[in-house]
Amino acid sequence: MADVLLAGVGGQGNVLSARVLAQAALSMGYDVKTSEVHGMAQRGGSVVCMVRWGEKVHSPLIEVAKADFLLAFELLEGLRFLRFLGGEGTAIVNDYRLDPLPVLRGDAVYPEGAMEVIRSYAAGTVELDARELAAQAGDPRAAGSCILGALSVFLDFPAGVWEESIRLSVPPRAVEVNLGAFEAGRKAGPHPA
Repeated sequence: MADVLLAGVGGQGNVLSARVLAQAALSMGYDVKTSEVHGMAQRGGSVVCMVRWGEKVHSPLIEVAKADFLLAFELLEGLRFLRFLGGEGTAIVNDYRLDPLPVLRGDAVYPEGAMEVIRSYAAGTVELDARELAAQAGDPRAAGSCILGALSVFLDFPAGVWEESIRLSVPPRAVEVNLGAFEAGRKAGPHPA
């Protein structure tokens, strides 16, 4: 059984990334359940996806402190959902800050030291600049595939399964860029022992 929480802001591609991940787990023969919460996504609000797979999965929801992986597409969203990560869990964090509307208006302050807090909570933290790596692959909007590439080194899914899942889930015009971003993310972070 594996539980992955993807947390980001509307427009960052975490719903698409959740779809790719779920497709990969389905291709491996697992029972897969997903959940999405969009909120005010079109206005820069939180978007949270949960992907769970195993021999038999009864619920799409991940309990607090039970996630194996937290994929944080944005730092504040990583902080917001850190409590879902289990004690042995791994946080894969895009080192990217996107100020929410209250911060832009001056009504709130963006928390300083977000990455340090995440690192102190999750000993297994992988940090990457997914937008930059995706831009080098051809489009910064492929950052989600970069984050999935970093996740892939922790999962026993063959490369062909990931490629097929990207090809099935991503619009045809963006497949090659997403495959390149996936590979860049795979190479970017430390590899588990």
